[in-house]
Amino acid sequence: MTLATGQNHSISMASAGTSVVTTERVRAELMAHAPQGVAVSGDKIDANTVWVGLQLAHQPHWHTYWKNSGDSGAPTTLEWTLPVGVMAGDIAWPTPQKIRISTLANYGYEGTVLLAVPLIITPDFKPAGLNKALNIQLKAQWLACKQECVPEEGEFALTIPVQSSTAINAAAFNAVKSKWPQPLPNTVSKVEVQSKSLLLTVTGLPATLQGKSLEAFPEVSELIETAATPTQSWQGNVWTANIPLSALRSNSPASVAWVLKVGDQSWHTVASVTGGEAAWPKVATTSVSPALTAALESNKSAANAVATTSTAGSDVGMWASIVGAFLGGLILNLMPCVFPVLAIKVVSFSQHSSHSEVRLHRQSGIAYLVGVVLSFVLLGGLMLALRAAGEQLGWGFQLQSPAVVAALAVLFTVIGLNLAGLFEFGSVLPSNIASARAKHPMVDSFLSGILAVAVASPCTAPFMGASLGFALGLPALQALLIFAAIGVGMALPFVLASFIPAVARALPRPGAWMDTFKKFMAYPMFATVVWLVWVLGQQSGIDGAGALLLILLALSMLLWTVTLQGSARLWLGLFSLLALVYSFISFGPQITKMAEPVVTTAGGTNTAERWQAWAPGRVDQLLAEGKPVFVDFTAAWCVTCQYNKKTTLANAELLANFDAKKVTMLRADWTRRDPAITAALAKLGRNGVPVYVFYAQGKAPVVLSEVITVDDVNKALASL
Repeated sequence: MTLATGQNHSISMASAGTSVVTTERVRAELMAHAPQGVAVSGDKIDANTVWVGLQLAHQPHWHTYWKNSGDSGAPTTLEWTLPVGVMAGDIAWPTPQKIRISTLANYGYEGTVLLAVPLIITPDFKPAGLNKALNIQLKAQWLACKQECVPEEGEFALTIPVQSSTAINAAAFNAVKSKWPQPLPNTVSKVEVQSKSLLLTVTGLPATLQGKSLEAFPEVSELIETAATPTQSWQGNVWTANIPLSALRSNSPASVAWVLKVGDQSWHTVASVTGGEAAWPKVATTSVSPALTAALESNKSAANAVATTSTAGSDVGMWASIVGAFLGGLILNLMPCVFPVLAIKVVSFSQHSSHSEVRLHRQSGIAYLVGVVLSFVLLGGLMLALRAAGEQLGWGFQLQSPAVVAALAVLFTVIGLNLAGLFEFGSVLPSNIASARAKHPMVDSFLSGILAVAVASPCTAPFMGASLGFALGLPALQALLIFAAIGVGMALPFVLASFIPAVARALPRPGAWMDTFKKFMAYPMFATVVWLVWVLGQQSGIDGAGALLLILLALSMLLWTVTLQGSARLWLGLFSLLALVYSFISFGPQITKMAEPVVTTAGGTNTAERWQAWAPGRVDQLLAEGKPVFVDFTAAWCVTCQYNKKTTLANAELLANFDAKKVTMLRADWTRRDPAITAALAKLGRNGVPVYVFYAQGKAPVVLSEVITVDDVNKALASL
């Protein structure tokens, strides 16, 4: 049983104010049954009792769990918010079924189940509103499982009229009553604890049950071998079952509540333990075999032998990581996500190409270097601080936030419109800022460095992955040194150009071409906006992408109005500002609302259908079945990931080789924050994407380069 989180298996939540939550696996509905209205009832249950309940309708092959979930899983939990004077009783659990999975077994429900709860109405209850109603809120959490498990939750609200009958759900509540275990009067139940089993004896069972095979469900978890079949016998009206104890038993109760089941009938009984808690054997502790002990001692000796050279080894690892980080930063300049910012700096070279401005070039180069390095250090420091606080984050974590993606789209739209000539920053910025920008071009270079890092942060170039993963295990100052090395590598080409006058002299002389070139550079910016809107669509769905486009439209209109003259500028500017504010307030929440995950199934023949969703434990499960596995750790905001996906990983010959080797292809989508994927990356010594890994039974994982070719993958395939 595996727990799935992330894009393909996210926690589903409904907003408050609804009585129905629908996910891909379960339809959950909050129901009420008050045929006599709402009146003071006390704690007795009769025809006047007000009932509420959560009905879970499962998709085929999916299930949720009973109060004792068995070998795995977790029971559904209900957290009520009720008015003063109203209290919720315990869940009236229907009798479960045993759900077998391989050598394990769980207790739970398939199909449709109603978890009903009685409400205790005391004299302190005061109906709300003019209509005299009982307002109920519920936060429910359940675990939906098939082969994988998906934690889901929902927030529900319901209003029950006090003075009128609420009986629309009578059929559902009446039906579930027949599934509640019934008491067993005039019976005596006891449990005798043996060395490796329990002997459950029930005396006085109805004659209609005698000779039949009963199922026994303990309400205490981690007590028996759930998957085992008890040995049963009858002697008159005495039924005895010998049930194996769990090897992982953690409870020693003085009594055990049981549900006995035959067909559609079930009964409830409480069996006292002969001898009480002292009768139970001690809980087994994990033992270590002699062979393993010897291996551990051998490892310990080896560790002591290496201890004297650990400092030198650490230095080698540190210097190698710094070099790798530097080379990775250098290669970042070739990434398409960084190109637009560098293109703007090319224009600035042409504007300052005379010998007399060599000093200005050098100052700009230094300012750009400071902006880049400082940004990498601050971004790395923020990530390290959040990880120290317990957050599971990796490189590019800021792009996992839809709000950050939207903010970058706004920034690139503004820059693109400026380059296209729609407006000049001098007409928008306050005069003192605009004049300072004109007098101090180094400020532009410094801000350009910051902008370059903001755009480059989703990318992981070759050599960077291992260095970033190594940095997470270092003290803060050493780790920040690696982040600074990335910045130095990225800024180096521009710094060298700024210090070598021959570069500026090699550029065409200033002229009309510069205006054309500047406007042409707007299109890479707009292309980046298109990419960011697409990324947001992966995170927040089509509604989120549409909301962002509407806001960008209103913003563009507002920037256009600053170029107008006279009263048109005032009135159209006011209209555009109001339109922008209205769009932001009305549609902005759609940007940060997470979209429902889209699950891709295996078994298809085209590229998309080949991939299955990665989930914790899924790789181990496949390896146990003898299947090799290829995992693509990816994200929508990672440009390198998308390039590899559309080229190498879409190659028909390569896909045929995957089929020939019977490799299962998993995709771990890190577009949205997923601690499970972050932890999996950390195990591989990585903290960013892309990461491509081959797994084979009995072999160490093979991690490929960040930029992969068909030959790279085929070579790794051949070694499986």
